[in-house]
Amino acid sequence: MKTRKAFQKTASIVVLLFCLCVTAQQPYGTNEYIEKANQLTAKNLDSAIYYLKKGIVHYSIEKDTINLINSICQLSGLYDNVLDYGKSYDGYWEALIFADESNDDISKSRIYQELGWLYTAYRKEEESLRYFNMSLELKKKLVEEKKISRDYLVSNYFAIVNCYRVNRNYVMAKTYLDSCELSLKKISPDKRSYYVETEKGYFDAVAGNYEKALSKLNETKLFFEDKNPSYLTVVHFLMGEVYKFRGEYDKAIKNYKESLRFSEMYNKHLGYKLFNYEELSKLYYDQNNFKEAFFYKDKAQALNESIFGRKSKNHKHLFEIKDRYRLQKEKEKALLKEVRIEKLEDQKRIGFLQNILMGVVVVFMFLYGVLFFRNLRRKHKLEKQKTNEVMMLKNRELTASALQLIEKEEFISKLKQNISKSDAVDTKAIHNMLKGFQNTPGGNWKEFEARFTSINESFYEKIRAKYPNLGQTDLKLCALVKLGFSSKEMSSLLGITIESVHTSRYRLRKKLNLEKGENLIDFMSTI
Repeated sequence: MKTRKAFQKTASIVVLLFCLCVTAQQPYGTNEYIEKANQLTAKNLDSAIYYLKKGIVHYSIEKDTINLINSICQLSGLYDNVLDYGKSYDGYWEALIFADESNDDISKSRIYQELGWLYTAYRKEEESLRYFNMSLELKKKLVEEKKISRDYLVSNYFAIVNCYRVNRNYVMAKTYLDSCELSLKKISPDKRSYYVETEKGYFDAVAGNYEKALSKLNETKLFFEDKNPSYLTVVHFLMGEVYKFRGEYDKAIKNYKESLRFSEMYNKHLGYKLFNYEELSKLYYDQNNFKEAFFYKDKAQALNESIFGRKSKNHKHLFEIKDRYRLQKEKEKALLKEVRIEKLEDQKRIGFLQNILMGVVVVFMFLYGVLFFRNLRRKHKLEKQKTNEVMMLKNRELTASALQLIEKEEFISKLKQNISKSDAVDTKAIHNMLKGFQNTPGGNWKEFEARFTSINESFYEKIRAKYPNLGQTDLKLCALVKLGFSSKEMSSLLGITIESVHTSRYRLRKKLNLEKGENLIDFMSTI
């Protein structure tokens, strides 16, 4: 039972590799040998393999690296298709060496993805995801450089979806399925992939929405009947799973057998044969049809032994995976090691001198920067100090001017009082003269405000910005408080009583939200 589950898990992922291959558009070049092999794959697999080997020899002689890589990958795909993972694995590593030597990132992205599937077949799931992600990162770069289309990202996301799904990590599988959808929408808002729709149908079934799942799977079935009949192997297996979930075992058996028929008809997705054998054996057993149950059980065991048994071709690769690409890179490193050592010694000498020179330059620039900014700061400080001194001087002049206005008002007021007490003076004439001579309180304020604004240009702008609810009287009071005027002096300039000044100051404090202990004059000096 454990053997069955282990292989079921492995074969699922490997078979889904072939789903992936058909999911993408043909991202890599073709040639006459590949086209001939494609025509023969379903009819005569040996002939297809023969033509691909012939193409590999031909392109090796011609030194046509791109066609050589494509032919090797196509041959590895065929070996993978018939579950000969050892030959498939060796072929992909050989292709990767050629791709690396020719800096062919497009082929490397393809091979990384295929190796991801093969590592999964060898139950090395971490390595599998590592290669899937290496392929994904490389393809993202190629898409940004506009060397490949975004369809290839969908292919990669689809591979990772399948890897997580068969390992029952449905959360991560759903995440990457969403990435498939997002990438399709970026290509076109109406873009669809029936391979992705097939996966979505399966996830609907996992969620218990069987009607929706069957609706999607039937839709994809119609599509693949016309476009890619070999993929019906996968579609019918998933439909069998949905019917099994629903308890409709006769329909499940029918779909499992259909899946077997298509896999044998097209020589593709052969890994699903084991799934179908196992599921048919189990369902027949539950129905007490022991003859059929044991028949399919024997087929499953025979297939499992032929793939991963001790006498199988793949068994050796399960325990002795040869990373040819890494071995080749190590060999290249060993050959270049001596040359690099000599170069490093020369580079060390040059680097030492460069570091000394760079150090001197850095120290000089640092000292220059320190002196420059220190001088700039000192200059700024002096300018600020000078500005403050000029401001203080002008404010003192403004205060003196205001006090003169106040004294004039007081003088005229006293003169009026003295004249009023004397009957011998023509008071009417003198009053008329005083009215013409005396400035009104409003006139005094306008003269004061004009001088104050010319000195403290931004004062009113700042205080209005912070406290837009202040009225004209409040603003006048703020200016006088800033200059330190007493209530009596404010009364004279504003033409109001001292009590009114006190009331105005109290209201101003409330509008400014000042606490009881805060000093109004200190507050105004900060503005």
